[in-house]
Order: sequence, then C-alpha cells, then structure tokens
Amino acid sequence: MSNKVKLLAAALALAVPAAGAAQYTSVGVDFLKAVKERDGGKLIQSLRANKTQVLNYRDDQGTGALHLLAARRDVEWFAFLLSEGADPNVQTRSGDTALIVASRGGWMDGVNMLLRVRGRVDLANRLGETPLIVAVQQRQPAVVKRLLEAGANADKSDNASGRSARDYAKMDRRSVEMVRLIETVKPVGVRTIAGPKL
Repeated sequence: MSNKVKLLAAALALAVPAAGAAQYTSVGVDFLKAVKERDGGKLIQSLRANKTQVLNYRDDQGTGALHLLAARRDVEWFAFLLSEGADPNVQTRSGDTALIVASRGGWMDGVNMLLRVRGRVDLANRLGETPLIVAVQQRQPAVVKRLLEAGANADKSDNASGRSARDYAKMDRRSVEMVRLIETVKPVGVRTIAGPKL
C-alpha cells in the first residue's frame, strides 16, 4: 500500500463525521468532485459524513467514483475505495460497470483489482455488452485472457446485434489472437463452495 493510500486511510480514521441525512446528496456531489479533482481531504470528509451513502454515489448519468477512476487509471485511489467497500458492480445509466470501463481501456490493474473483489465478469450493460465483448472489440488481448481465466462466457450475446465475444473475434480478421484466446484459455482458480466432505 502506497504512502498516499495510507495517509488517506489514516485521515479517514481520524475525521469527525458530519451530521444529517439531508446532506447525503450534497455530500455525494462533494465526494465525486473530490475524486475528479484528486482532493484527498475533501474525499475523506465526504466519506466520514456518510460512507455508506457516498461511497457508491452516482451523478445524474449514473457515473460513480469507480467509473471515473477506472477511466483515468488511478491505481491508488481505486484500490483505496475498493478497500473501503465500494461496490465493484455499480452501473452507470448505460449499464457500464467499472469492469467494463477498465476492460474497454485495457487497464489490467483495474481489471485484476475488480476481479479480486468479486466484480461480476459477465455483468452486461444496456446494450448487452459484457467486459469480454468490449475487450474483444477494442483488441485488448491481455484483458481478454484475464477475463476468460476468470470464467467470462465467450458465447453470451449482446442485445445490439445478437453477437457474442466469440462472434466479434471471428469477424475481426485483423486480430486472430482474440479467436485463439477464446478457443484455448480456460477458467483458472474458480472457487468452490465450502461444505462438508462426505
């Protein structure tokens, strides 16, 4: 954990909570503003005001802190908010999750962090695009491989064209690597449900 993240965590532990349920909306707006402006002090203040309300707060487009941080590839703040309990599966109005944003942009650090905290690998947006579909469309082979290892379904179709990640990979004659990955990479490290041994 970097010094910046440690300082943010320490400040959060010492901050005094603000009062009032009526402040949720303004605190949420302040929280997203702090994320956009990279203002650690304001971010901590907003979290302390009401962590459960602001951590997953979204603007009128449904954009939350994790979406913003995934788009700018901010490892430290992204890791900090996930460690504070940010929901990895929050969706924008268009249905994009932080995992879709990270996959579209080829941000492997974000993809790995989200998968570690149970980001849903096949959660689709309103167009039915999964993280795997957008990674294939954007020719992100490392992300495609990681999503497949995490159990992504290459045959889940979108709503726009009825095509799956496998279909899009086969259509793209410039990137045979995608087809090869889909055909060869198998899920690894799938957790089993603990129970009694019979």
